[in-house]
Amino acid sequence: MTFRRPFRHQAIFNGRLKTTGGRYHLTDHHLDFNPTLFAQVDADTIAGIIKHELCHYHLHLSGQGYRHQDAAFKQLLKKTGGLRYAPRVEAVGKGHTLDYRWLYRCQTCGQEYPRKRRLNTQRYRCSRCRGNLTFCGALDGK
Repeated sequence: MTFRRPFRHQAIFNGRLKTTGGRYHLTDHHLDFNPTLFAQVDADTIAGIIKHELCHYHLHLSGQGYRHQDAAFKQLLKKTGGLRYAPRVEAVGKGHTLDYRWLYRCQTCGQEYPRKRRLNTQRYRCSRCRGNLTFCGALDGK
């Protein structure tokens, strides 16, 4: 099933997209696609992502419900065979880790808080007992 309407705007790859397959811009009606994701998935998934963004595009320009929760969007997406959700993007060559660097502990109940960033112990309290937090040091030798 095709949309039976012309696509009159621009579709480009946007390397800044990290967590989504594509994006439709309401202001100028162009489409952005994630080149990292497109390099990792098969042709059927790519077609599903493109159809998803085209559903947003055509419904918005026709004045119908173009948002994810709108019935018109869900109906057109099903009719065209577009993907409801994009698959997860694998981080390629970025070296991003989810390791925690800093450890804080509650003085009252002993609850531990591993954190990626430092925090001000004068400002923040334990979420369990509202006790004072103390800095215990760096994790993983960092």
